[in-house]
Amino acid sequence: MVSMENPQRKYSILENLGSGAFGVVCRAVDIATGGEVAIKKINVQTLKRKKVTVNEIMVMKRNRNPRVVSYLDSYLVHEQIWLVMEYMDGGTLYDVIRMTKIYEDDIATLSRECLQGLEFLHSNHVMHRDVKSLNILLRTDGSVKLADFGFSAQLTPKQSRRSSVIGTAWWMAPEVVEGQPYGPKVDIWSFGIVGIEMVEREVPYKNESPLSTQLLIATQGIPELRQPKLLSPLLRDFLSCCLQRDERRRWSAKELLQHPFVTSANPASSLVPLIILVKKWKEERKK
Repeated sequence: MVSMENPQRKYSILENLGSGAFGVVCRAVDIATGGEVAIKKINVQTLKRKKVTVNEIMVMKRNRNPRVVSYLDSYLVHEQIWLVMEYMDGGTLYDVIRMTKIYEDDIATLSRECLQGLEFLHSNHVMHRDVKSLNILLRTDGSVKLADFGFSAQLTPKQSRRSSVIGTAWWMAPEVVEGQPYGPKVDIWSFGIVGIEMVEREVPYKNESPLSTQLLIATQGIPELRQPKLLSPLLRDFLSCCLQRDERRRWSAKELLQHPFVTSANPASSLVPLIILVKKWKEERKK
């Protein structure tokens, strides 16, 4: 699963990019090539964390695609696994949502790029199960990629559905919250919530606890848009196709890629000014 060489001889750490329950993510440079990489240092003292990490490595190794963050290597360093990935220099979609308004043209482009990633995963029988703005990474060339595959599930003909309650509460589909058997369309609901994030600059039920949020999703289902009249009919319809409570009526990633809101989207390069602007603002805040 992991390389036995010492990564500290291969990579030089430049800065910490962020941290979470798993550990920290750093920006580093490959000493031999000068190329930048991201290193996720994962604390694996517990069996549960080991399983999640092994799962993340296996999914990334097997599923290489331009819309999925590239896996490069992994190493065991004391009680940590260092997961080395391509460095996405534009940060996260969450950063963009937090720092600026995103207009519909850019929402359409971001949606197409994410849905291409989801369509690739679903066609390979992989559910992401933690689609949210923090797990959508950007690069200053306009690239948009899905990341963080610790909660992903590989489906098989024998096990084509899952029923474990997993993910991040605010983005969970109703069938996940209710413990019902579910398939890849849970990712489409989650992406519909990302759509609301892009429109309203925050997630529905933001101020509720995870447990209260799950209860609201189970009882109320589809969150109401605060100002639907400010959105085009096409965008409203697109979000409605993602956020169908009945999984059978919810569109697949493949179908959503044919939705008029998405088919009219600009090339990914059109996102460059937005991504660079937010990156500059973030760098200025650090000073």
